Formats: sequence, structure tokens, C-alpha cells
Amino acid sequence: MNPNLREKCGVFGVYAPGDDAARLTFFGLQALQHRGQESAGIATSDGDELYLYADMGLVAQVFDESTLDELPGDSAIGHTRYSTTGASVDCNASPFLLQGPHGPMAFAHNGNIVNSEALSASLAARGIDFEATTDSEVIAQLLAHAPGESWEQRFGELMRRASGAYSLTVLTPDAVFGVRDPMGVRPLCIGKLNGHGWVFASESCALDLLDAEFVREVEPGEVVRADADGLTSTFPLGAAQRPKRASCILEYIYFARPDSRLGGQLLYEARANMGRQLAREHPVEADIVIGVPDSGIPAAIGYARESGIPYAEGLIRNRYVGRTFIQPTQRLREQGARIKYNPLPEAVAGKRVVVVDDTIVRGTTNPLVVGMLRRAGAAEVHMRISAPPVTHPCFYGVDMATRGELIAAHSSVEEIRKHVGADSLGYLSLNGAITATRQPGDGLCAACFTGEYPSAVPLQLDKLALETSDFHKRGTSASTSRNGAGPTRVRVKV
Repeated sequence: MNPNLREKCGVFGVYAPGDDAARLTFFGLQALQHRGQESAGIATSDGDELYLYADMGLVAQVFDESTLDELPGDSAIGHTRYSTTGASVDCNASPFLLQGPHGPMAFAHNGNIVNSEALSASLAARGIDFEATTDSEVIAQLLAHAPGESWEQRFGELMRRASGAYSLTVLTPDAVFGVRDPMGVRPLCIGKLNGHGWVFASESCALDLLDAEFVREVEPGEVVRADADGLTSTFPLGAAQRPKRASCILEYIYFARPDSRLGGQLLYEARANMGRQLAREHPVEADIVIGVPDSGIPAAIGYARESGIPYAEGLIRNRYVGRTFIQPTQRLREQGARIKYNPLPEAVAGKRVVVVDDTIVRGTTNPLVVGMLRRAGAAEVHMRISAPPVTHPCFYGVDMATRGELIAAHSSVEEIRKHVGADSLGYLSLNGAITATRQPGDGLCAACFTGEYPSAVPLQLDKLALETSDFHKRGTSASTSRNGAGPTRVRVKV
């Protein structure tokens, strides 16, 4: 699991007449916890009022029985955040709840808007205030103040003006919407709950937890509405205005859980297929194959099956080490990866080891893993990466290094091999990765490997650009949360 690649968010929505939407959302967000660990929030509607509770921390840290009791209603949306635009502070915790000219609305977003600064300036010129410093609030305000007789028309205005990636769940007093940007960069799927309710989720694993039936994915450029009339679908831009599909290939390689389905395929199998292809492209004589937990394991199993080299567990992950505000001492910091991983000497000592990982980004973690295996007695360490070299930053919702920090942007494979300390190094080819996804190559965004972005992007995207914007300073100068101090508790009368 590469700590240098972090996905932005997980979004969830549920329309469940007669059910406790807040608790359903709580469990849905727990299934999506891997997509963001900085903050969590839930907004609900009881048909008369909208309610919101959000705070910093993991889902189980933010919510308990008392906080869930403050969120009545049978429709809800939820959010888990990892920041890519805007700092990790509680004024940026989502969902956002807004009172606009068309009534109250709660808004959750996964992705990244590349023209958020221009949109922010345009909205501020209209006298619209901002309370946070994230692109999510910018497009929430854009939607809340968009012209149109219906929400579907207002989503069309958002799609015409916002550039970048966005999968959304939006709550109004009487409906829940699932929306995907016209390129379909970030995932969003639909499930049927108890025969009469509906669920939207970033990944299908959240549906499984609720025993909801997977229906389909939300299509790029589609607005899906769940309300008392059931499920309805519109495409505000129409087919002629929709750009080419560009679903993120890193969802297949790394971000989504292996038990989720994407593009009609179980991701565990997609990653195992990447490992099989990796073994064909980069064979080596070795005694065992191991994976770097957890995301490298399916590809390692695929590599072992294709090569005939036995698979073994050689690294054990401390599963209770997550994001924390407690910094290690300098001595522990120098041990690096040992905080997360511990080798099994009995498994690797005297062995020629193939170690499979998903990516090399900055090249900081991989040398530590190789060093641990050598200290545990490995005779040889051959590193195999189940993705192509990462040479360009992402502008669509992945918190990634600048191009100057990406080791493959300025180093050859041989130079990277020497840097990580492996006896050999092999990357999966782009064609091999695409083939394993079973998706058409022209329907995937692989810009982090090629530099060929599906839309216009800035030369450099500043994660904290809105922190210094005059339009957003009021959100962080007065307080650190949207209602003064502590977690956000909001109730809006319809």
C-alpha cells in the first residue's frame, strides 16, 4: 500500500423510506473508509428539515449512538475525506449544507475541480460567501445558485462550468441524487435496498455491507434521482456535448477495494491479472513471491500462479496503524516502513524473493521494504510493480507529488532499481495494465503514466490555493469550523 498515493474521498447516499438513513450511511461510510481518513460527515432529511453532523477523524471516531440520534430521517448522504484541495481542517469536513435560492441542499464530492479558483472568483463577484477552502464548496455553491426550474437543469449548469472530476451525492428535502462528471473519472454505483430503497456509493463494497443489490454504475454525465417515484435518470448535456470517457485506471490498480466491482469486473481478479501479465513481461528465477500488504497481494498471487513460483507471506502489516496525529520519535521515524510492516525471517531467509508492489511514486517507501527483507536474510530481492512508472501528477482527485518529486519522471528504471536497492526491477507495461482492466484503452485516464490528460489542466495545481484566496479567508479566520468550534452540527428548516 503506497502512502504516497491517496484518494480524495468516498461518497454515499441512501433513500430508504421507513428506515434509519443515518445508521445505514454510517455503515456505508465504514466500507468506504479507505478512500479518506481525515474527516467524516452525514447529512439527513426527515422531509421537513435537513440535519448535518461532521467532524475530523475516522467514521467510528466521529459518530456514536448519540450523534446518530441527532440525525433523523429516511434519506441521507455521507462523506469520508482525504484532502487534495484545501487543508485538512474541520471547516472543510463534508458534506456541505447550503441554503440557496432553490431551498436547502447537502452536497458530498469525490474528485477535484481544476478551475475552482476561477469559479470561486465568479461566485464571489455575485456576493456569494464561502465558509471553507475546498473546491467541493465551490461547486456546491455553483449548484445551489445555478439557474433552472429543476435540479436536473442546475446540474447541467454545473457540468457546463466545472472542469475536472466529480462524483456527487446530493440531498434535498425530498430526494437523493447520484451524479458523475461527463468524463466519468471517479466511480459511483447504484444499489437497490430492501426492494424499495436506493443506495449510491463510490464502490460496490458499501452495497455488500448493507446487503443491497448492485444495479449498475452511474454513467458519465448522468444525474440519477431517487425519490418517492423511484429512480429516474437524465443526461443534462446530451450525447453530443459529452466528452470522451476517461475513468481513472488507478481505481483498478490501487484505490478501490479488491472486493469492489468496477467496469463489470471484480477488482481482485483485475489485480491478479496484472500480476499474471507482470510475470510474463518480467520473469525471474526465484524461490518465493510475496506481496506488499495489502494492495500488492492480489498481483503477487497472480504473479505466483503465472510463474509457478510459490506464493508466501513475507511481510506482515500492522493493521491498526492508520492515519494518526501522534508523530513518531526520530528513532522510530528512521525505521520508516517498520511502523507498518514486519518481515517474517523464517519465510525469506536464504531465499530469492520476488516482492510485488502496486506503484513507486517518490521512491521513499520501497527502499525501506527492500532493506527490511535483506536484514531478514533474503538472498536476493527482485521488485515487481503492477503498474507502469508514475511520471506525471494527477489533477483529478489524487493527492500526488509534483512532477519534480516523482522519481520516474527524472530517473531511468535502472537508476530507480539502484535507488530502491533491488537486484532487479520490472514495471507492468501500460498495455498490460489496460488489458487486465478489460476496459477499452480510450475509455481510461492514464495521464499519470503518459502525461496525456483528458481535459485542459493547469501547469501546477496548488492544493492550498483557496487557503490564500480573499474569497475564502472568512472561512478560516473567524473559526476552525462552520458553526464556531468543534464538530459541525447544523439543522436547516425547509
